[in-house]
Amino acid sequence: MFETITPLFPGLPGGPELLVVLLIVVLLFGANKIPKLARSSGQAIGEFQRGREEIEDELQDMKGDDEDEDDATIESSADSVETESASTESSN
Repeated sequence: MFETITPLFPGLPGGPELLVVLLIVVLLFGANKIPKLARSSGQAIGEFQRGREEIEDELQDMKGDDEDEDDATIESSADSVETESASTESSN
């Protein structure tokens, strides 16, 4: 007799909920302050993304430095093995 309506995305608010939230925001901050609030929020997000990118670059640089040191260690080990084998062959 009574059918329940199941939303497509149960966790996301729909149209009426968004209108209520928008109305509350306008009442709290006023229509004049909303553009300023949106602009400052955008700037904060931009700063956060730039900081995150800088940290990721530093981590990549550190990872690259570690790989270079590992490669240098492997090359020096290979050179020492070649030198030892050459000296062994010359003594025979």
